[in-house]
Amino acid sequence: MLAGDFRLALDAAEFAIACGIVPDDWQGDALRSLDRKLLLNCSRQSGKSTIAACIALHQAIYAAPSLCLLVSPSQRQSVELFRKVEELYRRLPSGPEIATESVLKVEYRNGSRIVALPGNEATIRGYSGAAIVVVDEASRVPDDLAAAVRPMLATTNGRLIALSTPYGRRGWFYEAWAHGDGWQRVRVTAEDCPRISADFLKDEEAELGQWQFRQEYLCEFVDTAEQLFASAVIEAALSSEVKPLWD
Repeated sequence: MLAGDFRLALDAAEFAIACGIVPDDWQGDALRSLDRKLLLNCSRQSGKSTIAACIALHQAIYAAPSLCLLVSPSQRQSVELFRKVEELYRRLPSGPEIATESVLKVEYRNGSRIVALPGNEATIRGYSGAAIVVVDEASRVPDDLAAAVRPMLATTNGRLIALSTPYGRRGWFYEAWAHGDGWQRVRVTAEDCPRISADFLKDEEAELGQWQFRQEYLCEFVDTAEQLFASAVIEAALSSEVKPLWD
């Protein structure tokens, strides 16, 4: 039985392989990570959502009973991540039986639950005691929603895993990446992904323009197109350090 395979229980990268995934090196490192706070600043189509889904499923199977919450800016996006969890579960040769299941959640016979939540701060406040909270498209998640998520981990000392491409130098994801304490940071550009060709990236750069290309594929925190002042100017204005007006 899968639940009795200690090799898979101790190594989430081996568990991913059992689910039909051959992890890239960075994916293997992320799967094996035990850090409580993990930031995945990764290119589109690099496989970050699949790895996050695998981490949640591994937790639900081998650390039962666990509550694993999937959060994103919208219910549709949370459901998409939940579908990845379901797909990985179906690939397993065996696993815990499902007690109840819907389009938004699954509960296994071992007592673990995986729940997809909508991007609404007021709606998610009823949950507590989470072992893992996965925040997908984290750079688009509002600050109040991110703040509402944190207390869910208070009594469990659980894990917070945030994955996204950047969305300008603003919001909690940028602040965590640039200034946060205690985070393990993983940056994977499209150039690091063997499944994305150089020809495709060349076409994308020509079509999208520099700002969006650097954000979506090179994982750079660049000023948003609608900003009136550059972030460097704003940060300098807020600094307490006195600088001369000219050199």
